[in-house]
Amino acid sequence: MERNVGFPEGVRVAAVLGAGTIGASWTALFLASGLEVDVFDPSDATEPFVRDYVEHAWPYLERLGLASHGNPNLVKFFKKPEEAVARAQFVQESVPERIEIKHDLFRQIEDCLEPTTVVCSSASGLLVKEMQQGWKNPGRFILAHPFNPPHLIPLVELLGNEKTDEGVVELAERFYAACGKTTIRVNKEVPGHVANRLQAALWREAIHLVTHGVASVADVDKAVSAGPGLRWAVMGPHMLFNLGSGGSGLSVFCERLGPSFARWWEDLGDPRLDADVVAALTQGVREEEGGRDFYALARERDRKIVEVCRAIKAAQGLPSESLMQSEK
Repeated sequence: MERNVGFPEGVRVAAVLGAGTIGASWTALFLASGLEVDVFDPSDATEPFVRDYVEHAWPYLERLGLASHGNPNLVKFFKKPEEAVARAQFVQESVPERIEIKHDLFRQIEDCLEPTTVVCSSASGLLVKEMQQGWKNPGRFILAHPFNPPHLIPLVELLGNEKTDEGVVELAERFYAACGKTTIRVNKEVPGHVANRLQAALWREAIHLVTHGVASVADVDKAVSAGPGLRWAVMGPHMLFNLGSGGSGLSVFCERLGPSFARWWEDLGDPRLDADVVAALTQGVREEEGGRDFYALARERDRKIVEVCRAIKAAQGLPSESLMQSEK
């Protein structure tokens, strides 16, 4: 079986450090892409959890055309991080988002890495400059933040800085492209990067609409999934508003609707997740669940994501093996 098609600089083994939901998802994707994967997590439940996750993820990866080079059994498990990275050419770090945990991990693995190995952090809330403090030489370390679940959602946000070695971000771009991912570069470090800030802004207003009685939790969710969410799956807001001009361009759209947007922006809410708000949202979600358990809902999400990805790429005329990868 041919593997590692398209991977940069002979990458054949990836290490996954931290095997929670994100780490298990990365493991499934890397295995499907034709890599061998060495996994570290101190939990005794790691191996059965990850193997079960990979087993359930595999049909979706096959549906996306991403498992043609992979073998779900080429995974090994380690209780020490330095053992997990010993033969890896690429490392995906997904340990808990506590800076002291990450710093301790980095200190443990740094002297065990090959000089050319790249280490990418999945961190969503920590800053690169904070995490770099755990390294003697942070030149091969960057941020590579995915969206959950990484084996299905294409996006990876990449960020280095002045301490990052030349070519490291570019190597990461090639690596993730070989896994079928779509990458963006974050040019300036801000809390939450790009996509999390966008969804945080939307969720803030969604909470405001619920807490002020404008609509129920379920109806706010429907307003997103049946409305702008469908458009956002195919194009971003700037291009969509450009198209909203009827061919006259974004400047005309802004001229026509700028006053309306200004009025809406002035009226947007600023809620806080206090106990009462959390209780109201939780009750609303329970009602929206309609008796379906977590696994049923997760399967529904994953099926829909796969079919959306397939439909978008089919519309773009891309082959099945490129179903997750957008045009650059």
